[in-house]
Amino acid sequence: MEYTVKQLAELSGVSARALRYYDNIGLLHPARTTEAGYRIYGAREVDLLQQILLYRALGLPLETIRQIVYDPGFDRLSALTEQRARLETRRLELHRLIETVERTIEQEKGGIPMKDTEKFAGLKREKLMENERLYGAEARKKYGEAAVDAQSRRFSELSEREYTDMESVGEALLCGLEEAVQSGAAPTGETGQKLAALHRRWLCFTMPDCTGEMQRGLCEMYLCDPRFTAYYDRKLTGCARFLRDAVAAYKA
Repeated sequence: MEYTVKQLAELSGVSARALRYYDNIGLLHPARTTEAGYRIYGAREVDLLQQILLYRALGLPLETIRQIVYDPGFDRLSALTEQRARLETRRLELHRLIETVERTIEQEKGGIPMKDTEKFAGLKREKLMENERLYGAEARKKYGEAAVDAQSRRFSELSEREYTDMESVGEALLCGLEEAVQSGAAPTGETGQKLAALHRRWLCFTMPDCTGEMQRGLCEMYLCDPRFTAYYDRKLTGCARFLRDAVAAYKA
């Protein structure tokens, strides 16, 4: 069956404007275009749009999705299996967060007070599971089971103060990278080296024995995997590369 832009928009819940945008950026081209200029989509495009929307639901940016679905080695069945596993993990994460919110509501109503550690337990578990889902396989392959497990234990043992400090440092790093790239700062300059030091500080919350070699290895991985790149390039392209170059020149 074939669909016009309007029909596919009604079928999928995606706006006609978004479908035209997907075509313009090379994410979803129509199967053909009529002499009158109307975009026509077939079964292949319907399946591809479903895949795109599933990745969007997982939080991946459009450029990352485009790289994934047009990779010569892309396998739809494998992708769907992986997406199902990620969604199951997210369901568990949401369940734990709901439990934390419910307990907090009960406390506010005069029920059993929560310990400070309990207030952050659900949030930390969510972070751990998200990191494992997104990056676990790559990290374990590169650094080994013991190192990744040790990092996870360290994260789960963070105090409330350490956890909030880590979040603040991480956000400061991302904002600093965006400002540096926008201003045209040099990675090897003062700004770049301060950001490299801030990145090391952020890593040390969960990797207290982090070495320069480990930091440089992680930053190389940020550029090799589009998911890592998308995290740092959340608002501005070039942040992940800036960080890699800054860390390469950083002397602790």
